[in-house]
Amino acid sequence: MAERTDLNTAGHTGSAAPSRAAPAAGRRLPSTDAGTVALHWLTAVALIVSLGTGVRIAADSLDDRVARALAKIVPQGDVWTVHFAAGLTLLFCATAYVLYMARSGLQARVSGRRLRALAQPSNARVRWGALNVLLHWLLYGLLVTLAATGLLMFTGRGGWRVWVHEVCALATLGYVLAHVTTHYLFGGWRQLLRVVRPLAPLGARSRSRPFLIGALGGAVVVAGFAAFDVGSRDVLRVTRVDTPPALDGKLDDDAWRTARPVIVHTSQGANFGGTGESTVEIRAVHDDERIYFAFRWEDPTRSVRRTPLIKGDDGWHQLATNVDIADVVDYYEDKLAVMFSRSDAFGVGDSIHLGAQPIADRPPPLHGRGEHYTTDGSVIDVWHWKSTRGGILGQFDDQYFGPPRDPTPAEAARQVRYQAGYWNDPGDAAYLYNYEVEPPGGFRGPIHVLRLPKDLAAIQALMGPFDPDPDASVAERYRGWWMTESESVPYSEAADAAIPIGTIIPGVVILGRFTGDRGQVSAGSRWQDGHWTVEASRVLMSGSAYDQDFVPGRPLFLWVAVFDHNETRHTRHPRPVRISIE
Repeated sequence: MAERTDLNTAGHTGSAAPSRAAPAAGRRLPSTDAGTVALHWLTAVALIVSLGTGVRIAADSLDDRVARALAKIVPQGDVWTVHFAAGLTLLFCATAYVLYMARSGLQARVSGRRLRALAQPSNARVRWGALNVLLHWLLYGLLVTLAATGLLMFTGRGGWRVWVHEVCALATLGYVLAHVTTHYLFGGWRQLLRVVRPLAPLGARSRSRPFLIGALGGAVVVAGFAAFDVGSRDVLRVTRVDTPPALDGKLDDDAWRTARPVIVHTSQGANFGGTGESTVEIRAVHDDERIYFAFRWEDPTRSVRRTPLIKGDDGWHQLATNVDIADVVDYYEDKLAVMFSRSDAFGVGDSIHLGAQPIADRPPPLHGRGEHYTTDGSVIDVWHWKSTRGGILGQFDDQYFGPPRDPTPAEAARQVRYQAGYWNDPGDAAYLYNYEVEPPGGFRGPIHVLRLPKDLAAIQALMGPFDPDPDASVAERYRGWWMTESESVPYSEAADAAIPIGTIIPGVVILGRFTGDRGQVSAGSRWQDGHWTVEASRVLMSGSAYDQDFVPGRPLFLWVAVFDHNETRHTRHPRPVRISIE
């Protein structure tokens, strides 16, 4: 906000100070400029909070070195909610300030005419005052750009918008320093102290209650934006069908032809041809017993090579990097996560907590990026389709976000990954990793393989030829990069000796199918023409404490996240989709 400046010294060179008109009879001018002080400091606090939480969010990116360098000094935890709240506060302040300036007759403070002093002979003090006005207009431009790009990101658009948003945020940091400097050069410490003590009187054409009118206007705009957000959210209408669709990864069933799709833009993930973006098309129907979903999203490659193993002169090694910190972005599988929550709060029902240690008394995340958990005791149902680990074979891994678990001794010692509130529903796993897990710093040398192919040639025929490019697509005619128990044997030196150096084998062993609560979600999938299509089905009412039931008339919200051959760096969209069961 522009603090009050002395018109005798900050106006045009050689001009007299404008005289103050007398107030109209019966109307008293406000006695102080407290409105500017209040809005200035509220804006300052909101801006600091917005920048701090924004840096934390940006620090989650692989390529953002500036934000990652600042990550140690910015807040962590539920920053999504705080970031959006700070943005709404800035919207309130901007609206209130414009109305306040108009009603209090102080438009001259930031008049563009004062910029003429920069091109005319004038004393240094006048020029510093004019430069400060220029900086204020720069701030207005930055805030408008931040609001516009932030709104686009709020709807799931990423790409260049993320870059522009961050550049403007960093420029705003620079503005703060320049703003303080120019005010000091204009009037010294007394000028800086004006921001903590109101001055009197206000402008000559001040109207009654400028601050109240400004605040009411700001509140109306914020309330209108919030109402528009809620009212304009996508609604996934789950219609009833007599004949359910077949789970085959195709959308040629009559049920899908009549189902109205919802299109969700997701962004800020890793890979996806370098864009980090993917648009997800969602459909849903039910037959009174089961609910059926169809998800179709853009993915340029069919990625099923999850952490493959290669034999070297000194033993077996991981091909993928960052396996030890659960942050693989090269040799990995494609995935889809679907989250269902009764809450429509920001950050997937308030379950995203960013930072190197979001929970002070629990083990930190191995990758230092954050955790999923809830703080109100609620459970968010998570359906996790993992192409190599059972997805192509016809199942989702049914999981959940809940309150943080107590760590095991191995998790407390950071020997294995602690996942806070993200865990599996009760039941048996369908797979195991074909190697012994190692703590952070591990997998740099030879590793201990658990099982070897019974028939190496047969496994290699199912995997297809190996392309060393991590972005390479595995053709549909090849099954995938896993072995079943029946296709493999326990590791032995004798079996290992028969395998040539340079051989690559799967890093996943399929044990069977998910069982219990964990195995309730069936799947069908297909990759074709740069798109994955995955269908899902589960009973409407599972009765599990770790699931969400699909009940007509009961609020339920959905988020999706897609992964292009990476472990945790999925795409995202802030706005939930409301599910309406008909």
